Amino acid sequence: MLHLTLRQLQVFLEATRQMNFARAAGVLHLTQPAVSMQIRQLESAVGVELFERVGRRLALTEAGRVLRHHAARVLGEIADADQALQSLKGLHGGLVSVGLVSTAKYFAPRLLARFAEHHPGIDVRFSVGNRDALVHLLEDNEIDLAVMGRPPEKLDAVAEPVADNPHVLVAVRDHPLAGARSIDMHELRRETFLSRETGSGTQTVMEAMFRQHLFTPARTILMGSNETVKQAVMAGMGVSLLSLHTLALERRAEEVAILDVVGTPVVRTWHVVHMRAKQLAPAARAFRQFLLENTSDYLREAFPLPAGVGAQRTRSGKAVAPGRKPRA
Repeated sequence: MLHLTLRQLQVFLEATRQMNFARAAGVLHLTQPAVSMQIRQLESAVGVELFERVGRRLALTEAGRVLRHHAARVLGEIADADQALQSLKGLHGGLVSVGLVSTAKYFAPRLLARFAEHHPGIDVRFSVGNRDALVHLLEDNEIDLAVMGRPPEKLDAVAEPVADNPHVLVAVRDHPLAGARSIDMHELRRETFLSRETGSGTQTVMEAMFRQHLFTPARTILMGSNETVKQAVMAGMGVSLLSLHTLALERRAEEVAILDVVGTPVVRTWHVVHMRAKQLAPAARAFRQFLLENTSDYLREAFPLPAGVGAQRTRSGKAVAPGRKPRA
């Protein structure tokens, strides 16, 4: 192991991300034979095979999975050392690696643009995945920060709230209940509910909502992305619980209706997360502080709730405008 090179680890790690030597070569600006040679040399040095063919697909062996975890941590430590040395020069540049749950990609780039106005020398790189993927990236030290809803319980991490994350029930624009007020959840009992995949924070919120209402949908269909869910909603396939922050374009085009179901919006919280043991470089600390100070105000302005949806309700069930106290 002492004869391994950082370049071999870099090539191996990119190959595990792409699971295709040709694509890894393209990312690394190498030829495919050069990537194959580096992998063979690495396998020779460690004495075991790291990849295997399963049908036509490339897969990691058990040894490959073990080495991937350690390679990511080694290269992460090298990146941390570089950032620490750069910090001695002051906050004029640097690199921040941020993981985003897929829902956060709808607003994070605009926040980044605002951050870049104040810190043009700092490079912020995003990785997008579901919650489980981000937990692994944090654990392997591949990212400095993560923006997610539910913080990781099993990691020794610091999770700081940055903004509310309201989830709303959406339907096709001409749904029979569009425009109705104070809808009981059980009026949707015959609907098909379109859900994100297992491991996503959005699916967890939907399942918690079902439990709270003692509700069982007639049918549930799992889908792999917010975009797929939204397209299915617009096609009239069913209804879904989605973060309000994913719906800017669809609301502007009036392609979906937000249903005023009692108990919604279901308000969760956005967090910025980093490993407790990680020493954040000045660039990462600056971006973290920017998120803490600016995310909440930006999201309230950019993604307002429709009038009447989520209003407080009196004991008689009559809606009261948000911000006004109901009469006793």
